[in-house]
Amino acid sequence: MAQVDAALAEWVLGVARRNGATAAEVLCVSAESLAAGVRLGEVEKLKSSRERRLGIRVFMGQSSANASTAELERDGLEDFVAHTVGLARLTAADPSAGLPDATLHPRSFPELELADNDQGIVDADTALAIARRAERAALSADPRIKNSEGAEFDSGRYRVMFANSQGFAGEYEGTSFHIGVAPIAQSDNGAMQQGYWYTANRHFAKLEDAEAVGAMAAKRALRRLGSRKIKTTRVPIVFDPDMAAGLLRALAGAASGPSLYKGASFLVGKLGERIASPLVTIRDDGIMVGAMGSKPFDGEGLATNRKSLVEQGVLKTYLLDSYSARKLKLQPTGNAARSVGDSPTVSPTNLYLEPGSHSPQEIIATVRQGLYVTELIGFGVNGVTGDYSRGAGGLWIENGELTYPVQEVTIAGNLKEMFQSIEMIGNDLLWRSSVVSPTLKIAEMMIAGA
Repeated sequence: MAQVDAALAEWVLGVARRNGATAAEVLCVSAESLAAGVRLGEVEKLKSSRERRLGIRVFMGQSSANASTAELERDGLEDFVAHTVGLARLTAADPSAGLPDATLHPRSFPELELADNDQGIVDADTALAIARRAERAALSADPRIKNSEGAEFDSGRYRVMFANSQGFAGEYEGTSFHIGVAPIAQSDNGAMQQGYWYTANRHFAKLEDAEAVGAMAAKRALRRLGSRKIKTTRVPIVFDPDMAAGLLRALAGAASGPSLYKGASFLVGKLGERIASPLVTIRDDGIMVGAMGSKPFDGEGLATNRKSLVEQGVLKTYLLDSYSARKLKLQPTGNAARSVGDSPTVSPTNLYLEPGSHSPQEIIATVRQGLYVTELIGFGVNGVTGDYSRGAGGLWIENGELTYPVQEVTIAGNLKEMFQSIEMIGNDLLWRSSVVSPTLKIAEMMIAGA
């Protein structure tokens, strides 16, 4: 894979200094990928890409500017860097701006096994064959699977190199692989429902079998057939793992530095306070071996780490980059994230709710009447107040058993109360992305139905 080496990054930093920059950072990313998609066995998508980009952030005191380029020849880069320094001279000073404290840069990096050394980019023929296997498994699972929105297989490899004028330099490589399939089920009356399932991993050999992915996608489509509406009511809600992960994302957004210093979070001033049920422990772990969100250092060159966002219901930390940490008079937490040419922002690494001891079936069995949520629509979460209202679909629970599918309802509550009202947590934590949760049960929420 084409790379940007450390020598070029150091040369760029030198050019920035010679043009008057008081501090600078260089982020270089090389990436290649291949995405293959089929629909009803025919090729629908085949896309290969390869790119290299270099981004810089330069400071003139506490004024800064960002820029990026795909031009990596030194002649062109010299003008590019000089122009960016000139932009920094024109921007207003920000007392919170600047590189992180140099003493916080790590001297060594953990081995996190982020790249699959046994498998490079999967070739087009193999990728299409895997996608066809997944779709074929879905279409053959049941006569009611009549159509397909397609199946896809993607693979990618990237290399990140970061350096700054404080002497920090680090690099790492990563890979990713993904299979997804979306079959369509049709009932006798012609009503159609789509299902979807996927598997993803940094290591090719750890993906679920394509046939298993297709079969699960078909099952999820079939269980939506014959959906009904229900009357408005207040009942317990059980979130399946994928939907429960959305609650974690909402909480992480409220705990992130930019939301906090802007006053746009219901967690302002809540450090050390109980914000959730004592059953709830939420970890953010950037050094988990082989995980999707792991990396040896963050977007500012600070060490990633393992920490408790929430410990037995108590908010233990916020998620901060250096800028938001200065604004809040706290310490950065190793959660800076950035794209090439952009300033750092804040993001969790591998965020998860620690699993409990109950199977999903045991959790469902405790509900006399309620909703098992498998689908959420829209973005009805107010980060300032915690108010939560989203379109939902799922399966109605009657006397501890899943009965019939439900669609076109809205579930509503407030995140502050929802997290406090978590009554049971499942043992079914499955790592398929960087934010994951087991099944969880909330004591009661409003369902707006027919």
